[in-house]
Amino acid sequence: MEVSSNMSRTGYIASNKEANPIKPLYTQKLSKDEVKEIREQIEQNSLAFTFNFTNIQIGVSEKQDDFLSQYEDFQNFLSDIGYEGKPIAELSQEEAAALVAEDGFFGVTQTSERIANFVINGAGGDENLMRAGREGMLEGFKQAEEMWGGELPEISQETMKAAIELVDKAMTDLGFSIIDQSV
Repeated sequence: MEVSSNMSRTGYIASNKEANPIKPLYTQKLSKDEVKEIREQIEQNSLAFTFNFTNIQIGVSEKQDDFLSQYEDFQNFLSDIGYEGKPIAELSQEEAAALVAEDGFFGVTQTSERIANFVINGAGGDENLMRAGREGMLEGFKQAEEMWGGELPEISQETMKAAIELVDKAMTDLGFSIIDQSV
């Protein structure tokens, strides 16, 4: 069984060619092993998704040299998430600022919504999968900080906070406690 973020081109998620098809929600029971496998995949995919978005925000706002060296993979990722604007390397300072502005494509609002929606939609209303996706978001943010060498820029911190709030709200709306009681 495979749950994919459709981001295998970025190199962060390996695809499993022999994966079993996902069973339709509520029509077939899943075994404990299948649930565990789905949970792990959602956690890994949300980790990669969060990690990639954090790196985009940093790259767009900072235009780092190492960011530009991975240009092709980055352009593929941008295409995968729906960005159809001007190539990032060709943006003027004003155009880049507009992209990371509050209402810009890579701003806090739109980016946090994409991250949260990925987790919420991937969980399909399942509490355990929602928790796994939330954990993946936190782990992706932590890994991005480690790569960055410390605290990430404020835009990334605000985005992660907003994404977590959206996932927590979705969990509450579904009747789940945001406190993991299994701990």
